[in-house]
Amino acid sequence: MTFMAMPPTGRFAEAVAWAVELHGSQMRKGTTVPYLTHLLAVSSLVWENGGDEEDAIAGLLHDAIEDTDATAADIEERFGSKVAAIVLACSDTTVRPKPPWRERKEAYQAHLADPATPTDALRVSAADKLHNARSMLADYRVVGDELWARFNEGVDSQLWNYGCLADLLQRRFPGPLTDELVRTVDMLRAEVASAAV
Repeated sequence: MTFMAMPPTGRFAEAVAWAVELHGSQMRKGTTVPYLTHLLAVSSLVWENGGDEEDAIAGLLHDAIEDTDATAADIEERFGSKVAAIVLACSDTTVRPKPPWRERKEAYQAHLADPATPTDALRVSAADKLHNARSMLADYRVVGDELWARFNEGVDSQLWNYGCLADLLQRRFPGPLTDELVRTVDMLRAEVASAAV
């Protein structure tokens, strides 16, 4: 693993505080786990896998545009253009109401596949998807197929999306972070298939 060369600054503390303000009342889907735990985990994975402080801040804020009233302009004003660009690149929509699920996921996959999408955004996306996949696998082991009721789309759609994302990220952002994402998605698929037999 690559660890940060410098300790976090006040900017990171400010980002944590703003993430608490934006997401503090939200919970992980179908659980009583604060949503903030996901944001902190993503930020940690980003930093542990070669990101810098700005990347880690983007990891904290990666869902701010999608799931709160914060805008890219708000993020840029507080944390600069790099952080805002990463968060925007990790958002599957800025439109309200959100477009249909499949349309958003296909557009996001195409965005990740685009050579113009920067490495920093791929790192944050891989960290996000890895933490989500880890959580899905852990929860599936506890609640089984009840897990899929938490999502707007069911098991087949979720496995399709995570499989596509893992494949794309393995090509565009190879390394330990994406390798773990691929392994986790493969384990989830295998356990779902085994339970269906």
